Amino acid sequence: MANRILKLRELNRATLARQMLLQRESLPVSAAIERLVGLQAQLASAPYVGLWTRLEGFKRENLAGEIESRKIVKATLMRGTLHLFSAEDYVRFRTTMRPLLEAGASAITKQFGAEFDLEKLLAAARKFIAEKPRTFAEITEMVTALMPGVEAGPLRYSVRTHIPLVQVPIPTGWSYSSKPEFTLAETWIGRKISAKDNLPELVKRYLAAFGPASVTDAQTWLGMKLKDTFETLRPELQTYRGEGRLELFDLPDTPLPAEDVPAPVRFLPEYDNLLLSHSNRTRVVADEYRSRVYLPGLRVAATILVDGFVRGAWKVEKTKTAAALVITPFDKLTKKDRTALAEEGEKLVRFVEPKAKTFDVQFAEA
Repeated sequence: MANRILKLRELNRATLARQMLLQRESLPVSAAIERLVGLQAQLASAPYVGLWTRLEGFKRENLAGEIESRKIVKATLMRGTLHLFSAEDYVRFRTTMRPLLEAGASAITKQFGAEFDLEKLLAAARKFIAEKPRTFAEITEMVTALMPGVEAGPLRYSVRTHIPLVQVPIPTGWSYSSKPEFTLAETWIGRKISAKDNLPELVKRYLAAFGPASVTDAQTWLGMKLKDTFETLRPELQTYRGEGRLELFDLPDTPLPAEDVPAPVRFLPEYDNLLLSHSNRTRVVADEYRSRVYLPGLRVAATILVDGFVRGAWKVEKTKTAAALVITPFDKLTKKDRTALAEEGEKLVRFVEPKAKTFDVQFAEA
């Protein structure tokens, strides 16, 4: 088995199965988010769509309720980006991710040539935020007054990455404001963050959600060097080779679906981690479509999956009373695929814009 070569479609089907994209599954929201090791949450609506496309019978209130009860939190984590995490996983893995977060702050500080007393900054910011939840506009004003003449960016980013913070939710919309307030994570969750470095466990969780995968794939997902961790774990892992002979790791005895297992059409939200968690992304995105998926300004398009691969993008357009889901195929779609996308798309647009009076699915020019 160690020498088995996994074909591209086998990798595709394995990853889709672990991402709950071959069939919707019946899981509690917290369990689903833990299985996915977090949901990218650059846009407040994205995790809702990500769960809708993966879970059977998912409704907005299923996630909103977990956020309100503080079982799910929104914080800066993998790759220094915003994610929804279960409170349990946040407590377990925040210390594990501390090196990547602090390295990001150091890089920003070096880029701006900023010099300041980091400990003084963090102590003042922690006290300020502990008084009551603060927006980053308020935090920026405080830190620049504390350290006049220092560029605001490095100060603000250092606070964001060095102090464990979570966004405070709101009871409407997609649960988070466009101008959110932040509070201390331990205060919000009501528990101390684990001081243990749980990196080996985190790597295994990554493989369970995104494997089989290479070391560089995992590094792309997390934003940290992981070669030594994989070597330590090697005796516990199954190894394969990709078609390019790159070594791939997986958890032992994890089933691999056949390459011809049917994959239904699916709609992924902006920034979905399926599209961001491998260095070699051809298992889902063909090279010729990369520029239409990974957009300027580090944006990632909302996409459609047809036969398991990205074949187009989508967006919702809304007028006062009407909502339309517009699909832009990257190439020609069969009549069968268009019908399936239209059926699934109408369900999605009703989920995204439930207050509209009319709903439509349209196809733009390929």
